[in-house]
Amino acid sequence: MLFIGIISGLGHGFNTYGISVFFKPIAAELELNRAYTALAAGIGRLEGGITSPLVGWLSDKFGPRWITIIGIGIAGAGMVFMYFISQVWQYYVAWGVLIGLGLNIGLTVAVDKMINDWFIHRRGLAQGIKFALIGVFSIVVLQIVTPMVQVQGWRFTSLLWGIIMFASLPLTYALVKPRRPEYYGLLPDGAPVAREAEMDRARMIERGVSYASSFEETEFTFRQVRKTSVYWLLVIGFCVHYFIGGGFNTHVFPFLTDIGISEAVAGGMMGMMLFFTVPSRFFGGVIADRIRKDRIHLLLVAAFLLQVIGIGAYLLSRSAVSVYILLASHGLSSGSITPLILLILGRYFGRKAFGSVLGAMVAFGATVGMISPVFYGWIYDTSGSYFSAFVAALGLSLLAVVTTLLVRPPAPPAEDVARPTW
Repeated sequence: MLFIGIISGLGHGFNTYGISVFFKPIAAELELNRAYTALAAGIGRLEGGITSPLVGWLSDKFGPRWITIIGIGIAGAGMVFMYFISQVWQYYVAWGVLIGLGLNIGLTVAVDKMINDWFIHRRGLAQGIKFALIGVFSIVVLQIVTPMVQVQGWRFTSLLWGIIMFASLPLTYALVKPRRPEYYGLLPDGAPVAREAEMDRARMIERGVSYASSFEETEFTFRQVRKTSVYWLLVIGFCVHYFIGGGFNTHVFPFLTDIGISEAVAGGMMGMMLFFTVPSRFFGGVIADRIRKDRIHLLLVAAFLLQVIGIGAYLLSRSAVSVYILLASHGLSSGSITPLILLILGRYFGRKAFGSVLGAMVAFGATVGMISPVFYGWIYDTSGSYFSAFVAALGLSLLAVVTTLLVRPPAPPAEDVARPTW
């Protein structure tokens, strides 16, 4: 879990926030406007949407190890390729196709499936630690990448990060487990196992299902999940999160430098924004473990309210203080939404089809995430500011507050699935 958090921070930190630092230099060298520069980030998210259902199904059936290894390798190849690009189509292939696709395959659904399998009672803590590490190492990435781009250029920076990703592959093979803990004679959360059950896999599987049931967790099939209204309410919230995060995270560095902030200070302000994701990622998970199943959705409502507060404050005054409120609120909100949705999916629908359930949700969110950075860029290209994009984000945040208020635990399926597939 610690390794997954670190490598995810190095990968997603480079892709999600590094593109904002690279944005203006790439646009200038390739002679692109902001909409076309942002298209590379959108392509990566769209590919994630296309592949996530398949990745989820493969993770459920065969485990996450080789999916994670393949994804990290593809992302590393894309980063290395960035060093050699000279044309626009090569930029789209390197950043959009390879980096985006690789990280979506290797460091999203597959690794979240593994954590959901290995933790039940302490799932919030486990996800909180993972996402907190992503936040911490995203800050580290940003503070390294910002001056490095200024001194060494974005090509060398990309090459270096590709080498780092390739160097992580042996550890990925060693530390990412392909099966549930019951397969290794263990129970989720490190729960104690009776000695006589250790060598009996069939009995361990039954004990794992019984252990999950003791925490009111019922295993749904993917077909059963799709028939619940709560799943589609969560999909709406997830799509809103992808829209706001996809556009804002891509354009935040250009936005800050456009209003007269130096690149060095803008990098520090982005670091501050990422710093605020760390406590919300960690404590959101810890608190969620201690909240009843029928009230956990209120944490998600609070997270979207933070988006409303931050964006609303900026739109009302557009002062220096409101910019800091916007960044802090975005950090606190965006840091907590994905971990909370993962926890809710696990507690509501169990472990059996988690990969498929999450993969389908990511498919919807990624389609919106593909449009979002291009939309922000188009708004800027046509109006000279991001104001209208922020208005749209505010409206969607209010929609997410309403839809997540309606979330409730689903009724158990007509026929419980007693035995997971392997």
